Amino acid sequence: MKYIDRKGNITIEEKEPDKLLRYFYADRGGRLCLEILVRSFIFGFGERLFDSPLSRKRIPGFIKKHRIDRSEIQEESYHSFNGFLARKLKPGARPVSEGEKILISPCDGRGIVCRLGRDTEFYLKDTRYSLKSLLKNQKLAERFANGYGVFLRPSGEDSHRYFYPAEGEKSSTVCIPGTFSGHKKEDRENFPVLETCTREYTLLKTRLFGTILIMEIGDLLAGRIHNLHKEPCHVDKGQEKGYFSLGGGAVALLFQPDKIRLDFDLIENSENGYETIVKMGERIGEQKLSKRTGKTSR
Repeated sequence: MKYIDRKGNITIEEKEPDKLLRYFYADRGGRLCLEILVRSFIFGFGERLFDSPLSRKRIPGFIKKHRIDRSEIQEESYHSFNGFLARKLKPGARPVSEGEKILISPCDGRGIVCRLGRDTEFYLKDTRYSLKSLLKNQKLAERFANGYGVFLRPSGEDSHRYFYPAEGEKSSTVCIPGTFSGHKKEDRENFPVLETCTREYTLLKTRLFGTILIMEIGDLLAGRIHNLHKEPCHVDKGQEKGYFSLGGGAVALLFQPDKIRLDFDLIENSENGYETIVKMGERIGEQKLSKRTGKTSR
């Protein structure tokens, strides 16, 4: 994998969790293993194990391996390994970029940017989607066609909590269950056992950025997504939205056309094949104004 931070420092590596996920999602044998794990008691046992006090023994080695800054961590004692993955950081560890016209990253992670045409296909968790297949809603897909998508995936060293990128009024949470493909002869030729991941999304109506779609994508079809606000309510920029556990996950932001101006380095890095390392609260874009009127596009 090729990463680049916001200062231009490049890292080319593939960590063990990345290799494992790529094996599960992209390899024929890996997808078969994944189907067996998810559909059997084995996965349930693993879930219970990572939620048990016995799993705490993994935490010191995990901190050392991923060079996690312990000074940022709000707590030092966790009941389980899962609890550590969803750890909270100390106040001030992730400053939120100020200014109502500034859009922030909702989480720590590696991010890519994609222009979303009506027929554009893109990969999330090594699974191919279009807007229509991602959202399972043609009308909603049309609403975000020709806008931008920002896709962020927390890595091992990142906190698995995510936050709202802007202030606004959020809708109810919509859940799209993950699916397996069938076992027809034509399916077995390519062996696409895992078809889509479990995902949840919320529409955030903002004053300056139009409507933003915020989606969480669960790893390994496990659906370990924990959203804190299921019903409509007002939320603030930088307010906690939820967290991932067990397999982790990814966060997608979809923007309507002509509503935001993403930072140039994010776009350029993505065009050059790099994922950009970002931190929660960091600026990733700003309100886009009309060149003719200097006002927000309607």
